[in-house]
Amino acid sequence: MPVCAFLTLADPTGYHIDDHLAAEALGAAGWTVETIPWSAPEEDWARFDVVVVRSTWDYHRQVDAFFHALYIIQSAGPRLFNHPDMMRWNADKRYLADLAEAGVAVVPTLFGRSLERGDAAHFAQVLEARDMVIKPVRGANAEGAFRLNSDQEPEEAIVRFAADDFMVQPFVRSIETEGEVSLFYFGGAFSHAIRKTPSAGDFRVQEEHGGAIRPWLPQESALDAGAVVMKSLGMRWPGAPSLYSRVDMVRGEDAWWLMELEVIEPSMYFRMDDAAPGRFVAALESLIDE
Repeated sequence: MPVCAFLTLADPTGYHIDDHLAAEALGAAGWTVETIPWSAPEEDWARFDVVVVRSTWDYHRQVDAFFHALYIIQSAGPRLFNHPDMMRWNADKRYLADLAEAGVAVVPTLFGRSLERGDAAHFAQVLEARDMVIKPVRGANAEGAFRLNSDQEPEEAIVRFAADDFMVQPFVRSIETEGEVSLFYFGGAFSHAIRKTPSAGDFRVQEEHGGAIRPWLPQESALDAGAVVMKSLGMRWPGAPSLYSRVDMVRGEDAWWLMELEVIEPSMYFRMDDAAPGRFVAALESLIDE
């Protein structure tokens, strides 16, 4: 009986995790599944056939330690998903610039370091947008994200990014009306999709910030846009097939814009599609048989 480890965080309090649905589907297919914190000391990783990064949602606070742990796991012998080199690339949101250069329609983005007073006016001029969002280039779950406008920067943002790298994007108005959509792919094939909308008066769509999550039947235009992202990912990492990927998009002025590509630890929202756990299992078994 093959054995699989799902990596999680040591303290899952307050998070919405439904990876047990995928674990149950693997169990029905003859697997043994254990859920283990990525930071577990002296774990014998060699006893696993496969290790899958799942809800490691604190990794961005200890990036170097996290990837050190992943390389230790990989060197112990189990098949690790996704590939750690691809995940390290994805951990810095400057990967968006790589995808934009490859032809992906990305939300217009500026990257900088050490935010100072008066910078917002410059950002607004370059992005041609009065309202903007600033966030860290390494982060998760909208932590450290702030609204900006061309007139001023919030004091919290000045403090947060006084000596840190950041990214600035226009605030996309469709987030307030249509929300953000996520397309999920297992083994590179589309599985299911959701729509995430913020609570009244907020711009963050995550459940932890009061966002509403619903299943979504994607339009052909969204599927086409997602396929472009996945093709670009495959071209960037031809030797590292992704077991799981999440493509987060918003409706831009004339196209679907990529907001995020998640190949490290995205919530897969298995609970939103009864068939999704089975598709995940099929993709995993197909990849390990290659």
